[in-house]
Amino acid sequence: MTNRFTPCVLATFAVGTLFFPLSLQAEQRQEAAVGDTLKQLQEVVVTGTRNATDVRHLPMTVTVIDRNRLTEQYRSSVLPTVMEQVPGMMITSRAMMGYGVSSVGAGGINLRGITGGAGQMLVLIDGHPQYNGIYGHPISDSYQTLMAERVEVLRGPASVLYGSNAMGGVINIVTRSAHSDGMRTAINLGAGSYGTLQTEASNQYRRGRFSSTLAAQYGRTDNHRPRMGFEQYGGYLKLGYDFTPHWNAWVDANITHFNCSYPGTTSSPLYDADQWITRGMVSAALENHYNNTSGALSVYTNFGRHKIDDGTPDPMQPTERYFRSTDALTGVSWYQSAQLFEGNRLTLGIDYQHIYGRAYYTSKLTGEELSTPNKQSGRSHRNEIAAYVDFRQDILSWLTLDAGVRWDHHSVSGTEWIPQAGIVIRPMDRGEIKAMASKGFRNPSMREMYLYPPSNEELQPERLWNYELSWRHRLGSVSYGANVFYIKGDNMIQTVNRKNVNTGKIENWGMELEADWRFGEHWRLNTNHSLLHMEHPVLAAPGYKGFLGADCRYGKWSIVAGMQYIGGLYTAVGSKEKKENFCLLNATVSYALLKGLTLWLRGENLLAQSYELKEGDPMPRATFMAGVHCHF
Repeated sequence: MTNRFTPCVLATFAVGTLFFPLSLQAEQRQEAAVGDTLKQLQEVVVTGTRNATDVRHLPMTVTVIDRNRLTEQYRSSVLPTVMEQVPGMMITSRAMMGYGVSSVGAGGINLRGITGGAGQMLVLIDGHPQYNGIYGHPISDSYQTLMAERVEVLRGPASVLYGSNAMGGVINIVTRSAHSDGMRTAINLGAGSYGTLQTEASNQYRRGRFSSTLAAQYGRTDNHRPRMGFEQYGGYLKLGYDFTPHWNAWVDANITHFNCSYPGTTSSPLYDADQWITRGMVSAALENHYNNTSGALSVYTNFGRHKIDDGTPDPMQPTERYFRSTDALTGVSWYQSAQLFEGNRLTLGIDYQHIYGRAYYTSKLTGEELSTPNKQSGRSHRNEIAAYVDFRQDILSWLTLDAGVRWDHHSVSGTEWIPQAGIVIRPMDRGEIKAMASKGFRNPSMREMYLYPPSNEELQPERLWNYELSWRHRLGSVSYGANVFYIKGDNMIQTVNRKNVNTGKIENWGMELEADWRFGEHWRLNTNHSLLHMEHPVLAAPGYKGFLGADCRYGKWSIVAGMQYIGGLYTAVGSKEKKENFCLLNATVSYALLKGLTLWLRGENLLAQSYELKEGDPMPRATFMAGVHCHF
């Protein structure tokens, strides 16, 4: 299989790395004022330090994906675009639409061999964690494009600021807000292969100090295998009010419900493996913004309702019960960041979380609750309180030091201290060398401690250290970066002799490259590559991932194309280790038929490759979607 795709990986890597030197020559021959302005706007991030900060002064590696990039291929979820744009990130999917959960699901988020399926990768919405009480991992079907203004991805531990589960990194979805007076409405409709339908409508309004964003979504598909249907409803609402130029408040809510079916693997078919899942979030915040200080006080709650039929290999002998769970996480977060003197930034914060939930079975026949072999009774509520401080100082015009520490106390797991330290050296204009050492941790989930026979009430937190060295440079409309990392972790939770124990280890190292070039008035190229070595392999982590993307906009036409090569992807580990290599070519063509009316066509896996992301679950070959987008 490797030989079959050799031309693809060579093209992805060679073209992606060779276009950069050529771009430097072209850069000397063109004015880059527009490109420079765009890059300047993209320098400010919030994920690495809570407050808006120039990324050139942060020792972390952060990738920013703006709304234009998220919406240019008319995808309903942010995750496919995030996977393409972030080196080292792999997100597994099932088919045309729908990730699902549990053994039915894909949607595993893996970065540098650290997996979100185990709760080691944290997804945030406006800085608020998006995991619930029992399972403690993200639900990929919740992260819809309709709510996102941009996505910021911090590679490496972010546990000092965000606590448990941020041990491998964070994906922070920054939600949309209306910034100028008036009303704007957008509608997107699409249909395509395997009976797939996606619809989305959004409205943004601002008048004076008041602003609102409202969006709704519906999607469904039969997918490419029998008994693999998926249907989803989603909505998002955000209301904001500016009391003064320095104080504002907002409240927002998002909810998604999906119905999902799973046919089993090709070697072990399943029948009636169905899921009915509802997940949502409500949050409110009061923010202040001054020249030398800014901060926020926010409250949030995540909630979930799950009903699952595990399915049966014999359609004549259906299961007799449903698995059900209700779980939630409610939190309060406060931080204030201040510049005490020249070149300084001090951030203080306090987080509190109340984590709770309940898992049980009910009879299909009578609906009554059944006795279950779990130890969760009386242990369904846990609390976590933390305080942190981050101190950053520009020592010289070209040198910045950063250090932070978090004290985190969990009512079951105990107390954990989490430090980090970094340095930024700017040897030239718009170029930085960064070095970072940071600790990440994850508290065991309720499922691991109390639910099902492998559970173990004596589990301790997982811990790792990440060491990273990076270089980043921007030259007009060209930017590029490279970094190397080493990850060492122990106390990983794994099942040994049918019991969860803290005996697992992590030892990963690798490198990442990325470059972006806007040339002329119509073209943009971007590429990223990652190499990963794992002493202890995990599922859905590729040894190599490369992406080469090209955008062309000319008149009323727009073409967005991307070629992605995945090499050495683990679909099975252990004694039956199995790897996959494949190359995917995707493209979207759009045409502005009228003012405010655009027609679009998207094709995925245009090379019609046969591949799997999970053993026994073949992915679809070439698929197509066509639709219309209107805004007014």
